[in-house]
Amino acid sequence: MILVTGASGSVGGAVAAELKNQGVAFKAMYRSEKDAGKAETGLTPVLADFSDKQSLVLAMESVETVFLVCSPIPQLVEFESNAIDAAVKAGVKHIVLNSALGAEDYPISFPSWHRQVEEHLKASGLGYTIFRPNGFMQNILAYNAPSIRSQSAFYAAMGDARTSFLDVGDIAAGGTKALVSPGDHAGKIYELNGPEAVTNAELAERISLVAGRKVQYVNIAEQAQRDSMLALGMPAWQVEAILDLQRYYTGGQGGEVTNVLPSLLGRTPKMLNRFLEEFKDSFRSEAE
Repeated sequence: MILVTGASGSVGGAVAAELKNQGVAFKAMYRSEKDAGKAETGLTPVLADFSDKQSLVLAMESVETVFLVCSPIPQLVEFESNAIDAAVKAGVKHIVLNSALGAEDYPISFPSWHRQVEEHLKASGLGYTIFRPNGFMQNILAYNAPSIRSQSAFYAAMGDARTSFLDVGDIAAGGTKALVSPGDHAGKIYELNGPEAVTNAELAERISLVAGRKVQYVNIAEQAQRDSMLALGMPAWQVEAILDLQRYYTGGQGGEVTNVLPSLLGRTPKMLNRFLEEFKDSFRSEAE
Protein backbone atom coordinates (compact mmCIF):
# COMPACT_ATOMS: atom_id res chain seq x y z
CA MET A 1 0.00 0.00 0.00
CA ILE A 2 1.12 3.55 -0.79
CA LEU A 3 0.49 6.67 1.30
CA VAL A 4 0.56 10.12 -0.29
CA THR A 5 1.10 12.94 2.21
CA GLY A 6 0.14 16.52 1.42
CA ALA A 7 -2.70 15.28 -0.76
CA SER A 8 -4.43 18.66 -0.65
CA GLY A 9 -1.32 20.46 -1.96
CA SER A 10 -0.06 20.99 -5.49
CA VAL A 11 2.54 18.22 -5.70
CA GLY A 12 0.84 15.73 -3.37
CA GLY A 13 -2.47 16.32 -5.11
CA ALA A 14 -0.88 15.74 -8.51
CA VAL A 15 0.70 12.49 -7.29
CA ALA A 16 -2.67 11.33 -5.93
CA ALA A 17 -4.32 12.12 -9.26
CA GLU A 18 -1.62 10.27 -11.19
CA LEU A 19 -1.93 7.16 -8.99
CA LYS A 20 -5.70 7.24 -9.34
CA ASN A 21 -5.47 7.55 -13.13
CA GLN A 22 -3.20 4.52 -13.21
CA GLY A 23 -5.56 2.49 -11.02
CA VAL A 24 -3.00 2.08 -8.23
CA ALA A 25 -4.35 1.49 -4.71
CA PHE A 26 -3.21 4.14 -2.21
CA LYS A 27 -4.20 6.23 0.78
CA ALA A 28 -4.25 10.03 0.66
CA MET A 29 -3.31 11.90 3.81
CA TYR A 30 -5.16 15.05 4.85
CA ARG A 31 -4.75 17.27 7.86
CA SER A 32 -8.43 17.86 8.56
CA GLU A 33 -11.92 16.53 7.90
CA LYS A 34 -12.55 19.66 5.83
CA ASP A 35 -9.62 18.92 3.51
CA ALA A 36 -10.51 15.24 3.31
CA GLY A 37 -14.06 16.19 2.38
CA LYS A 38 -12.71 17.81 -0.77
CA ALA A 39 -11.02 14.61 -1.90
CA GLU A 40 -11.99 13.21 -5.26
CA THR A 41 -14.37 10.29 -5.39
CA GLY A 42 -12.53 7.01 -5.25
CA LEU A 43 -9.70 8.14 -2.97
CA THR A 44 -9.09 6.57 0.43
CA PRO A 45 -8.55 9.51 2.82
CA VAL A 46 -6.73 9.25 6.15
CA LEU A 47 -6.33 12.02 8.71
CA ALA A 48 -2.95 12.87 10.23
CA ASP A 49 -1.02 15.92 11.30
CA PHE A 50 2.71 16.36 10.66
CA SER A 51 3.07 17.75 14.18
CA ASP A 52 1.56 14.59 15.73
CA LYS A 53 3.84 11.56 15.32
CA GLN A 54 1.26 9.10 16.61
CA SER A 55 -1.31 10.21 14.05
CA LEU A 56 1.33 9.66 11.38
CA VAL A 57 2.08 6.16 12.64
CA LEU A 58 -1.62 5.29 12.48
CA ALA A 59 -1.90 6.72 8.97
CA MET A 60 1.02 4.53 7.88
CA GLU A 61 -0.46 1.24 9.08
CA SER A 62 -0.09 -1.43 6.35
CA VAL A 63 1.82 1.09 4.20
CA GLU A 64 5.03 0.07 2.45
CA THR A 65 5.84 3.21 0.47
CA VAL A 66 5.26 6.90 1.31
CA PHE A 67 5.34 9.99 -0.87
CA LEU A 68 6.56 12.69 1.48
CA VAL A 69 5.92 16.36 0.76
CA CYS A 70 5.25 19.29 3.07
CA SER A 71 4.48 22.94 2.42
CA PRO A 72 7.57 25.21 2.42
CA ILE A 73 7.09 26.52 5.95
CA PRO A 74 9.59 27.07 8.80
CA GLN A 75 8.46 23.79 10.42
CA LEU A 76 9.31 21.76 7.30
CA VAL A 77 12.36 20.05 8.83
CA GLU A 78 10.48 19.15 12.01
CA PHE A 79 7.35 17.96 10.22
CA GLU A 80 9.03 15.85 7.56
CA SER A 81 11.42 14.40 10.15
CA ASN A 82 8.38 13.43 12.21
CA ALA A 83 7.01 11.59 9.18
CA ILE A 84 10.29 9.76 8.63
CA ASP A 85 10.42 8.70 12.29
CA ALA A 86 6.79 7.54 12.12
CA ALA A 87 7.56 5.56 8.95
CA VAL A 88 10.35 3.70 10.75
CA LYS A 89 8.00 2.90 13.65
CA ALA A 90 5.18 1.80 11.35
CA GLY A 91 7.38 -0.55 9.33
CA VAL A 92 7.36 1.43 6.09
CA LYS A 93 10.01 0.22 3.66
CA HIS A 94 10.56 3.16 1.29
CA ILE A 95 10.05 6.93 1.17
CA VAL A 96 9.90 9.03 -1.98
CA LEU A 97 10.87 12.53 -0.85
CA ASN A 98 9.99 15.70 -2.70
CA SER A 99 12.99 17.92 -1.96
CA ALA A 100 14.17 20.97 -3.93
CA LEU A 101 16.79 22.01 -6.45
CA GLY A 102 19.79 23.43 -4.64
CA ALA A 103 19.59 21.04 -1.69
CA GLU A 104 22.96 19.66 -2.72
CA ASP A 105 24.93 22.90 -2.63
CA TYR A 106 22.85 25.90 -1.51
CA PRO A 107 23.12 26.22 2.29
CA ILE A 108 20.38 28.84 2.77
CA SER A 109 16.67 29.35 2.10
CA PHE A 110 14.30 26.49 1.27
CA PRO A 111 17.00 24.21 -0.22
CA SER A 112 18.88 24.15 3.09
CA TRP A 113 15.76 22.97 4.91
CA HIS A 114 15.25 20.18 2.43
CA ARG A 115 18.88 19.11 2.75
CA GLN A 116 18.41 18.57 6.50
CA VAL A 117 15.43 16.32 5.77
CA GLU A 118 17.40 14.42 3.15
CA GLU A 119 20.15 13.69 5.68
CA HIS A 120 17.59 12.55 8.25
CA LEU A 121 16.04 10.21 5.69
CA LYS A 122 19.40 8.75 4.65
CA ALA A 123 20.25 8.07 8.31
CA SER A 124 16.88 6.42 9.03
CA GLY A 125 17.66 3.07 7.44
CA LEU A 126 14.65 3.31 5.15
CA GLY A 127 14.86 2.88 1.42
CA TYR A 128 14.60 6.22 -0.31
CA THR A 129 14.28 8.10 -3.57
CA ILE A 130 14.80 11.86 -3.61
CA PHE A 131 13.43 14.31 -6.16
CA ARG A 132 14.92 17.80 -6.38
CA PRO A 133 12.67 19.77 -8.75
CA ASN A 134 13.35 23.20 -10.19
CA GLY A 135 10.72 25.97 -10.16
CA PHE A 136 7.16 24.96 -11.01
CA MET A 137 5.34 26.34 -14.03
CA GLN A 138 2.37 26.65 -11.69
CA ASN A 139 4.31 29.30 -9.72
CA ILE A 140 3.97 31.58 -12.75
CA LEU A 141 0.22 31.54 -12.14
CA ALA A 142 0.53 31.99 -8.38
CA TYR A 143 3.08 34.80 -8.32
CA ASN A 144 2.93 36.57 -11.69
CA ALA A 145 -0.60 36.21 -13.04
CA PRO A 146 -2.32 38.61 -10.58
CA SER A 147 -0.26 41.66 -11.59
CA ILE A 148 -0.35 40.59 -15.24
CA ARG A 149 -4.15 40.69 -15.11
CA SER A 150 -4.24 44.09 -13.42
CA GLN A 151 -1.15 45.83 -14.83
CA SER A 152 0.04 43.76 -17.83
CA ALA A 153 3.34 43.40 -16.01
CA PHE A 154 5.13 41.34 -13.39
CA TYR A 155 8.02 42.35 -11.17
CA ALA A 156 11.05 40.72 -9.57
CA ALA A 157 14.71 41.29 -8.77
CA MET A 158 15.84 38.54 -11.14
CA GLY A 159 17.70 40.43 -13.87
CA ASP A 160 18.41 38.15 -16.80
CA ALA A 161 18.67 34.97 -14.72
CA ARG A 162 17.30 31.84 -16.36
CA THR A 163 14.91 29.29 -14.87
CA SER A 164 14.14 25.90 -16.37
CA PHE A 165 10.53 25.60 -15.20
CA LEU A 166 8.84 22.21 -15.05
CA ASP A 167 5.23 21.14 -14.72
CA VAL A 168 3.99 19.71 -11.43
CA GLY A 169 2.28 16.96 -13.40
CA ASP A 170 5.65 15.76 -14.67
CA ILE A 171 7.03 15.68 -11.12
CA ALA A 172 4.01 13.60 -10.15
CA ALA A 173 4.54 11.21 -13.05
CA GLY A 174 8.13 10.67 -11.99
CA GLY A 175 7.17 10.31 -8.34
CA THR A 176 4.55 7.72 -9.23
CA LYS A 177 7.15 5.60 -11.02
CA ALA A 178 9.24 5.54 -7.85
CA LEU A 179 6.22 4.74 -5.68
CA VAL A 180 5.03 1.87 -7.85
CA SER A 181 8.51 0.38 -8.42
CA PRO A 182 10.64 1.61 -5.49
CA GLY A 183 13.31 -1.01 -6.06
CA ASP A 184 14.10 0.46 -9.47
CA HIS A 185 14.75 3.88 -7.94
CA ALA A 186 16.21 2.99 -4.54
CA GLY A 187 18.99 5.28 -3.35
CA LYS A 188 18.65 7.59 -6.35
CA ILE A 189 18.56 11.38 -6.27
CA TYR A 190 16.96 13.02 -9.29
CA GLU A 191 17.82 16.65 -10.05
CA LEU A 192 14.80 17.66 -12.11
CA ASN A 193 14.96 20.55 -14.55
CA GLY A 194 12.50 21.62 -17.19
CA PRO A 195 12.99 21.12 -20.94
CA GLU A 196 14.10 24.72 -21.60
CA ALA A 197 15.44 27.68 -19.64
CA VAL A 198 14.04 31.20 -20.00
CA THR A 199 14.63 34.64 -18.55
CA ASN A 200 11.72 36.61 -17.15
CA ALA A 201 11.88 38.90 -20.19
CA GLU A 202 11.49 35.88 -22.47
CA LEU A 203 8.68 34.60 -20.27
CA ALA A 204 6.88 37.93 -20.66
CA GLU A 205 7.16 37.64 -24.45
CA ARG A 206 5.58 34.19 -24.39
CA ILE A 207 2.79 35.28 -22.07
CA SER A 208 2.14 38.23 -24.41
CA LEU A 209 1.46 35.80 -27.24
CA VAL A 210 -1.14 33.78 -25.33
CA ALA A 211 -2.66 36.84 -23.61
CA GLY A 212 -3.09 38.70 -26.88
CA ARG A 213 -1.54 41.91 -25.53
CA LYS A 214 1.84 43.24 -24.44
CA VAL A 215 3.00 41.86 -21.09
CA GLN A 216 6.18 43.26 -19.61
CA TYR A 217 8.70 41.99 -17.09
CA VAL A 218 9.98 44.81 -14.89
CA ASN A 219 13.27 44.19 -13.14
CA ILE A 220 13.25 45.95 -9.77
CA ALA A 221 15.64 46.37 -6.86
CA GLU A 222 15.60 43.64 -4.25
CA GLN A 223 14.47 46.08 -1.56
CA ALA A 224 11.54 47.14 -3.73
CA GLN A 225 10.50 43.52 -4.12
CA ARG A 226 10.86 42.97 -0.37
CA ASP A 227 8.70 46.01 0.40
CA SER A 228 6.08 44.90 -2.12
CA MET A 229 5.79 41.37 -0.74
CA LEU A 230 5.56 42.62 2.83
CA ALA A 231 2.87 45.11 1.77
CA LEU A 232 0.89 42.20 0.35
CA GLY A 233 0.88 40.62 3.81
CA MET A 234 3.46 37.91 3.23
CA PRO A 235 5.27 36.92 6.45
CA ALA A 236 8.83 38.20 6.79
CA TRP A 237 10.36 34.71 6.94
CA GLN A 238 8.77 33.82 3.60
CA VAL A 239 9.85 37.07 1.97
CA GLU A 240 13.46 36.59 3.01
CA ALA A 241 13.46 32.92 1.97
CA ILE A 242 12.15 33.83 -1.49
CA LEU A 243 14.75 36.56 -1.93
CA ASP A 244 17.50 34.21 -0.77
CA LEU A 245 16.30 31.62 -3.27
CA GLN A 246 16.29 34.17 -6.09
CA ARG A 247 19.98 34.74 -5.46
CA TYR A 248 20.53 31.08 -6.33
CA TYR A 249 19.23 31.87 -9.81
CA THR A 250 20.84 35.28 -10.21
CA GLY A 251 24.10 33.63 -9.15
CA GLY A 252 24.02 31.57 -12.33
CA GLN A 253 22.32 28.37 -11.18
CA GLY A 254 18.86 26.95 -11.82
CA GLY A 255 19.00 27.44 -15.58
CA GLU A 256 20.28 23.99 -16.44
CA VAL A 257 18.56 21.77 -19.01
CA THR A 258 19.37 18.07 -18.61
CA ASN A 259 18.09 14.70 -19.79
CA VAL A 260 17.20 13.46 -16.30
CA LEU A 261 13.47 14.19 -16.43
CA PRO A 262 12.87 12.94 -20.01
CA SER A 263 14.77 9.73 -19.19
CA LEU A 264 12.76 9.21 -16.02
CA LEU A 265 9.43 9.83 -17.76
CA GLY A 266 10.26 8.05 -21.00
CA ARG A 267 8.83 11.01 -22.91
CA THR A 268 9.27 14.72 -23.49
CA PRO A 269 8.21 16.82 -20.47
CA LYS A 270 5.52 19.46 -20.90
CA MET A 271 6.87 22.50 -22.71
CA LEU A 272 6.39 25.99 -21.33
CA ASN A 273 4.42 27.25 -24.35
CA ARG A 274 1.92 24.43 -23.97
CA PHE A 275 1.45 25.20 -20.28
CA LEU A 276 0.92 28.91 -20.93
CA GLU A 277 -1.60 28.13 -23.66
CA GLU A 278 -3.54 25.82 -21.36
CA PHE A 279 -3.80 28.55 -18.72
CA LYS A 280 -4.09 31.59 -20.99
CA ASP A 281 -7.30 32.69 -19.28
CA SER A 282 -5.25 33.28 -16.11
CA PHE A 283 -3.44 36.11 -17.91
CA ARG A 284 -6.47 37.96 -19.28
CA SER A 285 -6.79 41.58 -18.21
CA GLU A 286 -9.28 42.44 -15.47
CA ALA A 287 -11.18 44.53 -18.01
CA GLU A 288 -11.69 41.43 -20.15
